[in-house]
Amino acid sequence: MEPAQPADRAPVDPPSTSDQPAVDRAGGPDVPEERSHSAVPPPAPPAARSERSPRDMAISLLVLMVPIVLLLAFYRGFLGGDQPNTVDPASAFEQARSAGAFPVSEPTGLGEGWRTVRASYRPAEDGAILRVGYVTPEGRGLQMVQSNVPPERLLPTELTDEGQPQGQTDLGASTWQRYTARGNEQALVLLQPGRTVIVIGDARDNELREMARAVD
Repeated sequence: MEPAQPADRAPVDPPSTSDQPAVDRAGGPDVPEERSHSAVPPPAPPAARSERSPRDMAISLLVLMVPIVLLLAFYRGFLGGDQPNTVDPASAFEQARSAGAFPVSEPTGLGEGWRTVRASYRPAEDGAILRVGYVTPEGRGLQMVQSNVPPERLLPTELTDEGQPQGQTDLGASTWQRYTARGNEQALVLLQPGRTVIVIGDARDNELREMARAVD
């Protein structure tokens, strides 16, 4: 049996639920509501491709070519880049004359444009050889050889085994022998007692003849 309560005591109300924190039935108290969609960053724009038109490429090549053309023009015009290096053959002719192994003839009366590019005199088996190389006015190669080496030894060496006689030709006061030579070369040969003169190269026939007349 419960004890009797005083008559002046007010009844105690049950605690109000309005002051209690809200409770999420699913996640418990203070759990934020899940977002329905995740935040996804927008896709990055594609990198711009560098495309050069044919016109741009042509302009770039032209810009590169201009200094090259200027350098070539300077090299050819002022430095003589297209011209072969020339030498003075005087010392080779002087050595040959001083040796006295055979009569020495120096070409005279050649026209303009002939350039001497090499000259040498050296002893050889059974004699000696004077050899002078030229570039003709047409830009071809020609060589003049004077020697007292016996022709039967000299000609196979200078003309190679391909050298074959092709008949005679009169040039000035002398009669020269025409020969084929190596490759596309041809030769004129003057046979004299104690000396053989050979004019050989890929020069045209008129230039071979001009040299033969100049050295005869």
